[in-house]
Amino acid sequence: MTNALLSPFKLNDTITLNNRILMAPLTRCMSDEDLVPTQASVDYYARRADTGLIISEATIIRPDGQGYPNTPGLFTQKQIQGWKKVTEAVHAKKGKIFAQLWHVGRVAHPHFFDGDVLAPSAIGVEGSVPRMRELTYITPKPATLDDIKSLIADFAKAAENAIEAGFDGVEIHGANGYLIDQFLHNAANERTDQYGQTPENMARFALEIVDAVTAAVGNDRTSIRLSPGAYFNMTEDARDKAVFDFLLPQLADRKLAYVHGGIFDDSMQFDTLEGKTTSEYLRANYTGTLVGVGSYSYDSAKVAIEADKFDLIAIGRPIIANPDYISKVTSGGTLLEYSDEMLTELV
Repeated sequence: MTNALLSPFKLNDTITLNNRILMAPLTRCMSDEDLVPTQASVDYYARRADTGLIISEATIIRPDGQGYPNTPGLFTQKQIQGWKKVTEAVHAKKGKIFAQLWHVGRVAHPHFFDGDVLAPSAIGVEGSVPRMRELTYITPKPATLDDIKSLIADFAKAAENAIEAGFDGVEIHGANGYLIDQFLHNAANERTDQYGQTPENMARFALEIVDAVTAAVGNDRTSIRLSPGAYFNMTEDARDKAVFDFLLPQLADRKLAYVHGGIFDDSMQFDTLEGKTTSEYLRANYTGTLVGVGSYSYDSAKVAIEADKFDLIAIGRPIIANPDYISKVTSGGTLLEYSDEMLTELV
């Protein structure tokens, strides 16, 4: 049998990947004080260009989207030029790269910007900012309708900036407890207007962003990451499934490049998803190209794809540990085990 993982995969008429192994989006906090990618960023991504597609670390669409130190942006010309160096280095090695577009919502912190912390509702989270534990989270301001229009426009502008920077496409970060995900879950969204209460209303913000981004850069260059089972900075709610039951067919109609599961361990089963894992639920409810993720090894991903559990696999920590991941798995080489110390090493 041909090894599907290492075979080319056609996302659409615009983009064909060299293989089905994606580099997962991995926040590394290695940008400079102006949130511009550095030479270390260029070298880091270029070394991993033989994956079928690199999904960039989460990248902020505007200043009030920041919740971690030294995370890159895509809203200034300096940032665009910094990313251009990254994309040129990846393309020089025949790789492809999408920018992951990000606003953290209620886990933003005003230490990083002047202004309000925006979220669907005035519901905060407990805890403090990673890498800056002296900063504790604050109760956010519910986004006004004007705020929402501005956010949608800024996602679209960031997508345009990504294409200007040379990215092959964008992945909208709609997962993992960040802004878009907050609108999709009842634990964070208590709105009583057209963005709350019903599945259609709670999915509206995500779909309006998707529509604005696809209008800006094309559906063939647009994808989204989702976490239907709430688990990161979010409490599960049995009502959430109906929101995603509505959202996923809507996304399928839009013929995006792919939908990507947002989960750290895809063996987790969610009571709110009728006992399914993230991949199982997405596969059952989304008819387009699906990216699996969550503690998969090369061998377990190969088995899962051959069993049609998803079409592509995003690998994270093993690719941090092994910049030459593709050549190693192709040749049967020994993979280095990931360890947390590697997060401070930009190899």
